[in-house]
Amino acid sequence: MEKKKTTHKKTVVASKPEEDTRRYIEAVGRRKTSTARVRIFEKSEAGKEKHEGFFINGKPLEKYFPMPAYQSEATAPLEKIGLLDKFSVVIKVNGGGISSQAGAVRHGISRALIKFNADWKKKLRSFGFITRDARMVERKKYGLKKARKAPQWSKR
Repeated sequence: MEKKKTTHKKTVVASKPEEDTRRYIEAVGRRKTSTARVRIFEKSEAGKEKHEGFFINGKPLEKYFPMPAYQSEATAPLEKIGLLDKFSVVIKVNGGGISSQAGAVRHGISRALIKFNADWKKKLRSFGFITRDARMVERKKYGLKKARKAPQWSKR
């Protein structure tokens, strides 16, 4: 007698989470080991939307970067062009420290603004926001205390 194998297929319908239907422009900014995924939305005249404001990893700008220096560095591209109140920004940033994250956010916002309007590229470049700062921490070498610091040398 032969045994028949029966297979049961389950149909699973996954419900999609609510997505924002507004148009956005996405860009990636980097600094040291930090990476920032930036989405800029045009603010609507109708009223408050889901992403109205400046959010980094789900927190408002003031909560994520408590120091004013980092806040101004992150929003510098929008401030220099005069568009701080015209765009809503949603950012996911990871890696590095708080200083490099602020630099990555600035770089990402600059790239997104250029995608939005190519005419702003010259102005943003004059402020130095487009160039990716490629400086990284030098690795520690074997036999040394840090990248270049050697232990104290003694003659005998």
